[in-house]
Amino acid sequence: MPSYNTDEFKNRFIVIEGIDGAGTTTQVRLLAESLIAGGFSCIVTAEPTMNHIGQLIRTILSGEDIVAPTTVAHLFAADRNEHLYGKNGIIESLKAGSMVVSDRYVLSSLAYQGTTCGPRLPWLLNSTFPAPGLTLLFEVDPEICITRIRSRLKKEIYETLEFQRKVQNMYERMADRLSHKGWRIERIDGSKDIESVHQQIESIVLSFLGVEC
Repeated sequence: MPSYNTDEFKNRFIVIEGIDGAGTTTQVRLLAESLIAGGFSCIVTAEPTMNHIGQLIRTILSGEDIVAPTTVAHLFAADRNEHLYGKNGIIESLKAGSMVVSDRYVLSSLAYQGTTCGPRLPWLLNSTFPAPGLTLLFEVDPEICITRIRSRLKKEIYETLEFQRKVQNMYERMADRLSHKGWRIERIDGSKDIESVHQQIESIVLSFLGVEC
């Protein structure tokens, strides 16, 4: 495995997590805009990625391809490895001095694939990936999230109320487990309006970075 400086992660790698419809994508964009406005160099990224492995995952999530849940777990881990260590990946961006804000990372796999195939395999596949400096976990009632995504033109296989409730529970279980492993995980009330959620995030992130509000 390639070498890296863990301090680069602690200082500049931030992840936003939550179930489908929690608002992570919007808040990743708003956070990056705030950081850039504050003079930080910032890269926005997401998982699954847009590379060839990530694109395959997206076809599975859309229902176009049907594979075993354990296969999906392996694909997410492979996509994450390339996302971190591949060309133009997270490590390269951190080494170049940029902050990286990612929409989903390890915790997402532990929650989603932990729900579909049990927690043991996802934990094993993701055990060597480094912790980000800060993870922001959205807490939102799954019913609110499902209401938010009803207007989407394209639905994914995981976007049902029953499944999202299970994933929400798994998120909490795995977040507690990672916290005991030393991960810094902050909860965000994602049920509020977009600006209020952004203000919550901005306050936590600026404190994390040692910047006075």
